[in-house]
Amino acid sequence: MFVKGRLYKLRQTYCQIQRMGNFTSSGGLSSTESAQFVQDVVAHNCVVIFSKTTCPYCKMAKNVFNEIGATYKVIELDEHNHGRQLQEALAQMTGARTVPRVFINGQCIGGGSDTRQLHQQGKLLPLIEKCSPCCLNSGPEGSGSGQNASSQS
Repeated sequence: MFVKGRLYKLRQTYCQIQRMGNFTSSGGLSSTESAQFVQDVVAHNCVVIFSKTTCPYCKMAKNVFNEIGATYKVIELDEHNHGRQLQEALAQMTGARTVPRVFINGQCIGGGSDTRQLHQQGKLLPLIEKCSPCCLNSGPEGSGSGQNASSQS
């Protein structure tokens, strides 16, 4: 459990990421803070793709969501100051270190091939349609709003 001051710091850092697309501090995140950040992003967005800009499977996943007109949040790990720590947290949380890691309605559905397969089977859109109302908000910081609502605003 977080000490009150650490939770405040994490929320403040999360808000900085939402507004500026990256951390402004130079210090690293603990594994607990990294996991909490991932959980917070996933909890506040219907579709989240943890990606790398040069990864063809990441592009495949984004293309699937673009084809169906779904909005999604992208965290580009190779452009993020704490991308390595976030990728480690994702590995611990999902059992896979590879990217993309795609989440819908709080659940990891896998990577690019998994996303494409679900779409081809007609199962992807129903998952998106089941998104909790909290995940569909378009708050002042852009959470979940706009197609490819990238963290690199």
